[in-house]
Amino acid sequence: MTETSESILTFWFGTSHDDATTAKAQASLWWSKNEHTDQEIQRRFESSTEAMGRGELDHWAESPRGLLAMVLLVDQFPRNMYRNLPEAFAFDTLALRWTLHALERGMDNHLLPIERVFLYLPLEHSESRADQQRSVFLFEQLLKDVPTEHKEVFSGFLDYAIRHRDVIDRFGRFPHRNRILARESTAEEVAFLKEPGSSF
Repeated sequence: MTETSESILTFWFGTSHDDATTAKAQASLWWSKNEHTDQEIQRRFESSTEAMGRGELDHWAESPRGLLAMVLLVDQFPRNMYRNLPEAFAFDTLALRWTLHALERGMDNHLLPIERVFLYLPLEHSESRADQQRSVFLFEQLLKDVPTEHKEVFSGFLDYAIRHRDVIDRFGRFPHRNRILARESTAEEVAFLKEPGSSF
């Protein structure tokens, strides 16, 4: 394993220190479903994700940016590396644990707003109603913190947090994961999954 916390952050966020520029430049990496990108992430970062799972990188948690890199390794990257497989969610408990660790210590306050988005995402990915409520609260606070010229970008992140919360409030789980995790869907969930945007 040759990756460092900084190489992981550079890959994910690029080199701009402007939140809006970063969000625009990295959007295709973050949100597009691209087989080439998935393969690149698996080639570069799978061994680091596995090391995280074994607790070998826990010392990275001593700094806010190191901890953010840890969260990316076990929250974002598995969703690329193992897309449509149960393993995509295998590290979610660990990701949530490190996010809560950061929040308890106020480490999110030492990150750029765009970096805070990804620190908070394990809460948004959780199938816990309490975690979802906290996710929405944090994204509301984040929107208040950013400059006026960046509010349009960050309002989109809040909208997604609200949509995730509403799904969990309604079903207690994400129905679009049912097929992947071999969970039986209810009739209501089947109907919901036919709606546009139901799978995020």
